[in-house]
Amino acid sequence: GGALLGAWLGSEIGKSLDKADQLYQAQATRAALEHNKSGQATTWTNPDSNHSGSVTPVKTVEANGKVCREFIQTVTIEGQQETVTGKACRDQQGWVMQ
Repeated sequence: GGALLGAWLGSEIGKSLDKADQLYQAQATRAALEHNKSGQATTWTNPDSNHSGSVTPVKTVEANGKVCREFIQTVTIEGQQETVTGKACRDQQGWVMQ
């Protein structure tokens, strides 16, 4: 899961995500990248922290023989929403941030 959190690391909102939030986000990100059509969002909510977010793939490309997907992630914490864009490519370990 940690490889998929790269877009948030170092940001204020990233520091606010606890381990459970990170797990929910990583699961949603993997599911969205693997199964969603471009433009189709997968959402997540941590019932304990009430933090939530979504992951929406926006483009699929091939780079160096790997399938890569550009995506938009949102995270909402205490009513504040932040959005980042990212790109992940699939390798033998799964989806890895680029």
